[in-house]
Amino acid sequence: MFPKPKSVLLPNTYGFESEPMVKPTGFREYDARWLFQKEINLMGIQALGMGLGALIAELGVKQEIVTGHDFRGYSASIKYALISGLMAAGCKVHDIGLAVTPMAYFAQFDLDVPCVAMVTASHNDNGWTGVKMGANRPLTFGPDEMTRLKEIVLNAEFKNTAGGSYQFHENYPARYIADLTGRPKLTRKLKVVAACGNGTAGAFAPQVLEAIGCEVIPLDTELDHTFPKYNPNPEDMEMLHAIRDAVLHHKADVGLGFDGDGDRCGVVDNTGEEIFADKVGVMLARDMSAIHKDAQFIVDVKSTGLFVTDPVLQKQGAKTAYWKTGHSYMKRRTNETGALAGFEKSGHFFFNKPYGRGYDDGLVSAIAICDMLDRAPGKSMADLKDALPKTWSSPTMSPHCADEVKYGVIDKVVKHFEDLQAKGAKIGGQSIRDLVTVNGVRVTVEDGSWGLVRASSNKPELVVVVESPVSEQRMHDMFEMVNSVLRTHPEVGAYNQTI
Repeated sequence: MFPKPKSVLLPNTYGFESEPMVKPTGFREYDARWLFQKEINLMGIQALGMGLGALIAELGVKQEIVTGHDFRGYSASIKYALISGLMAAGCKVHDIGLAVTPMAYFAQFDLDVPCVAMVTASHNDNGWTGVKMGANRPLTFGPDEMTRLKEIVLNAEFKNTAGGSYQFHENYPARYIADLTGRPKLTRKLKVVAACGNGTAGAFAPQVLEAIGCEVIPLDTELDHTFPKYNPNPEDMEMLHAIRDAVLHHKADVGLGFDGDGDRCGVVDNTGEEIFADKVGVMLARDMSAIHKDAQFIVDVKSTGLFVTDPVLQKQGAKTAYWKTGHSYMKRRTNETGALAGFEKSGHFFFNKPYGRGYDDGLVSAIAICDMLDRAPGKSMADLKDALPKTWSSPTMSPHCADEVKYGVIDKVVKHFEDLQAKGAKIGGQSIRDLVTVNGVRVTVEDGSWGLVRASSNKPELVVVVESPVSEQRMHDMFEMVNSVLRTHPEVGAYNQTI
């Protein structure tokens, strides 16, 4: 028998070395994240492996799984503890070694293995660890699988059996790189800054971009798990400013920044200005729908309204549907609908054939951006960005709302707007043109201005985003309208930031 995990154990004690510790909050909506040694120990990781093996069997999936680990000082030891648990549960483990997360997803297809367990803390600070998991390629776990995994692990419902085995795949990254680069070279000579924040992508990104024909300016590509410059997260201003400075100094065509596990790609144009991921998505949708007739796209509800209103996309017959925020939800919806691509505002992009296999890969995104520039000779990244219709967008704003009540508040807010629409009532003198209620409520009025309210997936907060294609004042008007509704609910507290 394996002991039932404890939620707390003190380090440097007999118990810490003799019992599994797994803090329940580490099981998130799509993956698992813990502070190593504070919230989970190696025996806890072993329990996670046993639980994952039991869940795979329960799902009726062949117990065969790909594992890899990111570049952290402790990730390899965590992976081997996970592997020992998986093998105890009867799994055949295919270890690809040090990898970016999409390399593990690729290996599921390349090695014909149904399941994946990638040890990574993604873009989290040092000290964090975690596992991204799936049992139905190219999808990763959603809330149902994560809830069941949590139950199995915390209740020690393990069904360990003989038959587990281990295989290490030597020099596996070469197969992933060959898959990405076995294509015609770019016809346009692009000078590209490849920024990796000393994270895992530094081992692969420069090589891939050079192989497709780019002149690469490497920026913090040396592997160093202390992350001496900044955390590898292309949404953090410190990394973006470093990319900006390198782009301007080297007169580069574009700056591409990769997060800690390489499944996201941030973009800085040739003038040093960051392009938010949803706007990059619109640019890519324009490029792709010019080639593929009646292209379908999926975007998350936080993304710009240009996906629907952009005249170029309309002319090219592109159709876009909005869906729930969250990379696991988005990946699943893009797969189910057979859309050409899915774009999430956080920078997770999902490309189906002929661009990709449906999973999020920062290098596939980077290659798509380079191809877009290659098909636009004489135009810079800034030119392509400036060709988009102007919109005024807010940052993500989050008023406090307790976890216990936030979903109830959202239900009431959704009903409020549904009632207004049913009555034909106007908001600020304009009729409601559209309501999207797949994830909270996104209200769009006649002039294309919109406001979104949803519950945060992982914090005691609501999420508010507004945008207007008309003016900055209309953006403020939409915020005031949304906020006035929220203020009728005393459970909603102060914002972290507002416009």
